[in-house]
Parts: sequence; structure tokens; C-alpha cells
Amino acid sequence: MGSSRLTLLAGFGGLLAIMCLAGVDALRVLQQFRRGDDQIRSRYLGQNHRLNEIRSDVYLSGTYVRDYLLEPDPERAEAYRKNLQDVRKQMDSALEAYGRQADRAELQHYMALQNELAKYWDVLAPIFHWDAAERRLSGYAFLRDEVFPRRQNMLSIADRIATINDQQLTAGNEQVVSLLLRFQTRLVLTLIVALMIGLALAAFIMRKILKLEDQARVRYEEATDARIQLKDLSARLVQAQETERRALSRELHDEVGQSLSAVLVELRNLSVAQPVRSEEQLRSHVETIKALIENTVRVVRNMSLLLRPSMLDDLGLIPALKWQARECSKRTGMDVSVVAEFDSDNLPDDYKTCLYRVVQEALHNCARHSKATTVRIKVQQENQHLVLTILDDGQGFDAHQTKGLGLLGIQERAARLNGACDIHSVPGAGTILSLDLPLPADHPKIEPLSIDDGTATASEIHTHSVG
Repeated sequence: MGSSRLTLLAGFGGLLAIMCLAGVDALRVLQQFRRGDDQIRSRYLGQNHRLNEIRSDVYLSGTYVRDYLLEPDPERAEAYRKNLQDVRKQMDSALEAYGRQADRAELQHYMALQNELAKYWDVLAPIFHWDAAERRLSGYAFLRDEVFPRRQNMLSIADRIATINDQQLTAGNEQVVSLLLRFQTRLVLTLIVALMIGLALAAFIMRKILKLEDQARVRYEEATDARIQLKDLSARLVQAQETERRALSRELHDEVGQSLSAVLVELRNLSVAQPVRSEEQLRSHVETIKALIENTVRVVRNMSLLLRPSMLDDLGLIPALKWQARECSKRTGMDVSVVAEFDSDNLPDDYKTCLYRVVQEALHNCARHSKATTVRIKVQQENQHLVLTILDDGQGFDAHQTKGLGLLGIQERAARLNGACDIHSVPGAGTILSLDLPLPADHPKIEPLSIDDGTATASEIHTHSVG
């Protein structure tokens, strides 16, 4: 589940990153486009405006030269001369501004225009010293031979520069178009990558959804089966309780009740026949009563041990297990042995009761179902874990089939103490039951014990049973 979440996060993160990068790249390209377009347009308009100013000033200068040469009035001629000087300043300023923005393609023509203007003004310099008669006599020829040809040369150079300026505008527009085409290509590639990642994420999510649906269906089926098993288990539990109650009732009625009734009969016979009975007859009645009472005590003791094994509190777990093994051997004829490799004195009561009941239920199943002749019980400690192993040589069973109430009870006891129960059995090959119980973290470490330690002697068992 963790790797799936990481994959989804990585996928969505990558998709968002690509979209963010695409957006940032688009903004950057648009800014470059806007900035480049503004620069190209601004430069073109500025240079074109300066060329137009130069053209206009060239025409205007020719007009002022003509008027100056043809004007007989000295004052008006002086005014034309001043106007011509102002036009020269405007032309020099426009030409200097154009030169600051000129590139390599324009530089040669710009220098030619600058030289031509310098020659133009040099040619005009002598006429400002002419008088009215000289201007009237030589003015027309000067305009025809000097001013008009040079003016035409300057206009031709300005036109060539304007053509170059137009070409540069076209080249700049082509660069902008190329930039847009590159951006379009990157945008298409980005969209393709984003689409592929999106499709991959969609396929992955769909796969996970289908998998979750399958898991949900399996969980639903398991829950349905669990409810059915729970109902069956509840019914079997009620049946087991009723069976246990009938068994207790039958024990009380058949064993305890009949034994006490027999004691009452013997006491009544003893009281009625006391004057005429001999000592030997009295002793026989007393022995009979004693045997009946001892049998009653034994039955009550066995019933008490079935309800609550008080031997666990008095002697401890290991002696109780060994006593249970001997009793089972006497009752069934099976060879039952117990091996314990730890000291159980400090073991919590819940753990003692759990192990005792599990062994009790396992021996009961061996006696009733397995047809075993030998049962081996081993209890040991492994790294703050208690491990119980019960091995029999019986006929075995299919462990994958529905388990009986006893085995379910064993698993429930293990789960209550956060333990695990594993049953390995094959028909015809015996059964191995393993119980693993983790000890509490604050529980003191259990000390190892030799195999013979903790074994209750026969006198101890007898004393406990009689008590």
C-alpha cells in the first residue's frame, strides 16, 4: 500500500510539475515574444522616423538654398541662411541618433550618407559669402550642378538604408515567428508527455480500483462466511454449554447423588442393626461407607478441577500439567509426557490458565478423535516468548477443513494474549499443535529450568487432591 501511494504521489507530482513547467515556459516565451516584438517594432519605427526626418531636412535644405540664392533682399537672405543652419543641426542630430542604433548591415550606408552630408555642407559653405549680384548670377547654375545632384545622392542613400531597415524588420518578424514555432513544438511535446503520464496514472488508478474492488469482494465474502461461522459457533457454543451442564448434572446425580444415597442407606442399616451386629460386621459397614465417601470426594475433586484447576494456584503450571498428563494416561492408556524448560513461578495467571486449558483440550481431542498412542508436550521459552508444542502419533485430520469448537477455543485463547496458534496435520501422519505467546514487556525474564525441575511428587499431588 505504501509503494502504491508513493507511485500515485510521484505520478501526480510529475504531472503537476510538467504542467507548471509548461506554464512557466509559456510565460517566458510570451515575455520574450512581447519584448522582442516591442524591440523590433520600436527600433524600426525609430530608425524610419529618423530617416524620414533626414529626407525631409534634405528637401527643406534644398528649398532654403534655392530661396537664399534667388532672394535679392539681404535681410530675407540672412533669414534663409539661419533657417538653413537650423536644418543642418536637425539633420546632424537625426543622423547621430540613427548612428547609435545602426547595426553592421547599415553601417556602410550610414557612413556613406554621413560623408555625403559633410560634402554637401562643404559645397554650400562658399555661397554664404556671396553678395546679391553674385547669387543672382551664379545661383541657378550652382543649384543645377551642385545642390540637386548631391541631394539626389543623399536621398538614394537614405532609401537604401530604409530598404535595409525594412529587411531587418522582416528578419525580426521571422525570428519572432521562429520563436513561436519552437514554443509551439515544446508545448505539443509537453502536452504529449502530460497526456502519456495522465493515461499511465489513469491506467494505474483503474488497476488499483479494480484490485480494491476484488479485495472488497473477498472481504465481503470473508465477512459473510465469518457471520455464518459465528452463527454456527454460537449455536455450537450453546450446545456445548448444555452438554457441559448435562454432564455436571449427570455426574452429580449418578456419582455424587447415588454415592450419598448409598452412604445414607449404609448408615441407616448400621444404626438399625447395631445391637445385634458383631465388630467385624460393623467394620465392614464402616469400610463401605468410607469407600463411598472417598469416591464422592474424588468425583467432586475431578469436577472442581474441570471447572477451575486450583492446582495451578497451589503447585504451579508445570506440576499441574504433569498431573494432567498422568491422569490422562491412566484414563485413556496413552503415553503422555511433559517436558518443561523454564521456571513458571512468576508466570502471570492468564498465561498459566491458557496453557493448562490448551493442553487439556488437546489431550481431550487426542483421546476422542486421533486414536493416538503417544503424546509429547513441550513448554519452553524463546526470547520472551512462551512456546507450547503438542505432538501426537494419531490418525491426523485435514487442518484446512472447518475446525471443531475445541480448536477454535484454543485459537481464541491464544488471540486473547496476542499469541498465535498453528496446527499442522495430515491425515494418517499425526498432528502438531504449536502455541506462541509473547510475554508482557514489563514481565521479568523467565529463568531456564532443568527438565526434572518443577515436577510435583506423588505425595504433593495426593496432599493437594485430598485438601
